Amino acid sequence: MDHPTYAVIVGSGSYIPTRKIRNEDFLEHAFYDQDGTRLKKMNAEIIRQFGRITGIQERRYVTDDLVASDIAAFAGQEALVSSGIDGETLDYIIVAHNFGDIRADNRRSEFVPALASRVKHRLTIKNPSTIAYDLPFGCAGWLQGVIQADSFIRNSSAKRVLVIGTETLSRISDPHDRDSMIYADGAGAVVLEARQSNTPVGVLSHATKSYAAELAYVLRMGKSSNPEYGHDHLFLKMNGRKLYEYALKAVPQTMKQCLDRAGLIVTEVDKVLIHQANEKMDEAILRNLFELYDLYSSPKDMMPMTISWLGNSSVATLPTLYDLMHKGKLIDQVLQKGSVIVFASMGAGVNMNAVAYKIPTA
Repeated sequence: MDHPTYAVIVGSGSYIPTRKIRNEDFLEHAFYDQDGTRLKKMNAEIIRQFGRITGIQERRYVTDDLVASDIAAFAGQEALVSSGIDGETLDYIIVAHNFGDIRADNRRSEFVPALASRVKHRLTIKNPSTIAYDLPFGCAGWLQGVIQADSFIRNSSAKRVLVIGTETLSRISDPHDRDSMIYADGAGAVVLEARQSNTPVGVLSHATKSYAAELAYVLRMGKSSNPEYGHDHLFLKMNGRKLYEYALKAVPQTMKQCLDRAGLIVTEVDKVLIHQANEKMDEAILRNLFELYDLYSSPKDMMPMTISWLGNSSVATLPTLYDLMHKGKLIDQVLQKGSVIVFASMGAGVNMNAVAYKIPTA
């Protein structure tokens, strides 16, 4: 008798850009409010308040010679090496991103050919049955790619899927907007493989929500906050307060729905890996998740964070975080065999999702 098939992560990789941009590097910026007026606060105070709220002290930017598909290929190659599989045996390559390739000398987004096709080309994978496609889904895109890979594997239409998240937010951030200090660049990837098991393992359950009716334009593209800025291209703009307030309620509910579908409760979860968007927001989301179970404290070190030194690299935050933990590169944060993880993310759309995952014991 055949056992059920589950999607299991068998390899991971990431690319962390080499350029470190510290908070103090923004001291000479001219910051404007969204109404086009120059902020009256001194930059030092703006930066101190920003660091206190977000937890970000530095972030990483790509060098001028790289674009999103380049660093996606770096992370994808590392994931293939980590998994020990031949890229020609992949059934799908899913690349989550939101802005395409943006070159340092031309800030127009490139979407043709698809970034997934560019990645497949760079990885020199020739198999025409390795289907490559892009997934734009806000910051929740990489996790949605994992959900899609799980569906392919469970219905036997795929055995191996490479899921990559890549973004160069530094290329679309407005230097005159305080929110530009949030954004970072990076790429992360995992290989998921079909595995038969008589006990649940790998991806156990998932949940996804789209709040487009009321929150579609909380994140949007717009002109620079500085009305005299000489560039005509658009920048990423965010109504941070509205997104923050909604996330505190909706994300924990999505996570609980995911756990309910897996037949789990929060006390059976070992680690929560959440999109690195804002340190205080993520901490509040975890508190609110526990309160849904009438619990008012969570285990210490349950929720690892990288935002203080990597910033918010959108779709890359979760796979990068997983890869660093998987390879023992985060202090006091180790992934143990048999542990249950909950992944969660939210972003433009507004889209949010959660995945319950059990690390195999063998």
